[in-house]
Amino acid sequence: MTASAAFLDFLRDHLSGLGPVRTRRMFGGTGVYLGEVMLGLVADDTLYLRTDPDLARDLEADGSAPFTYEGKAKPVTMPYWRLPDAALDDPDVAVAWARRALVPAEAAVAAKSARKARRG
Repeated sequence: MTASAAFLDFLRDHLSGLGPVRTRRMFGGTGVYLGEVMLGLVADDTLYLRTDPDLARDLEADGSAPFTYEGKAKPVTMPYWRLPDAALDDPDVAVAWARRALVPAEAAVAAKSARKARRG
């Protein structure tokens, strides 16, 4: 699930229209962040964006597929979908998809904060 330095440099430049995108290695892959919000992950030099059901449906219609990995007993599908290939050629298209991914990514941050507040 590695990400090459060249691909991460490409992504930061390609998504620069979104704002100051940064990447951070984690769990064998790499998180893609805008501020403190993780809007995507990179595995094997492929960007996967955080989704909700509507965004996942639209990405699927554009030829995308979800991020899955082999769990202990069966494959695990996460709420991240591959950035469509056409978006790799057009930064405006990539930024438009990434902007849409910010909505579920920010919702995930809010839900995590609410869970911590209830426990704490």
